[in-house]
Amino acid sequence: MLHLRYFIAVAEELNFSAAARRLHMATSPLSQRIRDLEKELDHRLFERDTHSVTLTPAGEALLPLARDVLEQINAIPWRLREATRPGRTSMLVGIPTGLHPRLRELFNTLAERVQDRCVLLRQPGTSKALITAVCENRLAFALARLPISDPSLDVLLVMSERLGAVVPADKFVGRDSVELQDLADLCFVVAANEIRSTYFDQLDREMFERGIRKRIKLTGTGYGGIAETVSSGIAFYFAVLDPDSPIHGYALENTKVLPITDFEPLLETALIWRRERASGGDLDELIEAAREVFADPIHV
Repeated sequence: MLHLRYFIAVAEELNFSAAARRLHMATSPLSQRIRDLEKELDHRLFERDTHSVTLTPAGEALLPLARDVLEQINAIPWRLREATRPGRTSMLVGIPTGLHPRLRELFNTLAERVQDRCVLLRQPGTSKALITAVCENRLAFALARLPISDPSLDVLLVMSERLGAVVPADKFVGRDSVELQDLADLCFVVAANEIRSTYFDQLDREMFERGIRKRIKLTGTGYGGIAETVSSGIAFYFAVLDPDSPIHGYALENTKVLPITDFEPLLETALIWRRERASGGDLDELIEAAREVFADPIHV
């Protein structure tokens, strides 16, 4: 089962280093596990060179089979719980960092609506960790940041939040907005892997393509470390413009958030769950209630 998990990670990332980070392991042992699997199956699964990794025909054939096997394995815990559960159960649900108060209110509404059938227990985490936990059935469902590409998940958009540039206040005195060219002399902060979402990886690439080439990569620090870096006057980052967002709790004296007139990034949050668990599975009623509560996406 582990070898199939390793194979799926590499097949989805098409990059051994990225897959190793996703699996929280080193690249060398991951490469060896893939070679072991290829030897066991007597088929080469990947074509590798110094610039790219691609699936062979055998790898393309194995990928849907491997996903199906792991879905069946991952389903065992909740199918067992479904078969043996009492009348009222507890379910773990994922909540990302910096959840907007309006989404938190809707979550509380959902918890009240289903309280006669189950208790929703919150588990905080980064979007990447929460998505993985839902895929592995360690969470019933989660709120997570888009984009999400796993084909085993259903995704319901629940909120779009406009982002602005977090800049050193002393460099933008009297300004109520900025253009991208105003940020070119600053470094874009690349947050630590532990807190960075896929969306911010995309923003990093887009900033580079739009001429923002300077970077500061942080490790071992969270949003407080980002705010300190921006406050020092050498960098910028992105944050939700809405003042009600809890991310503003990290603001420091020499920082301010300004809208960008020629670029309007949106941070989108979705409710996610494993598809088969809401199709005749144990989450049918819960997801039906969630669809009603989160029926109208919030835009701020």
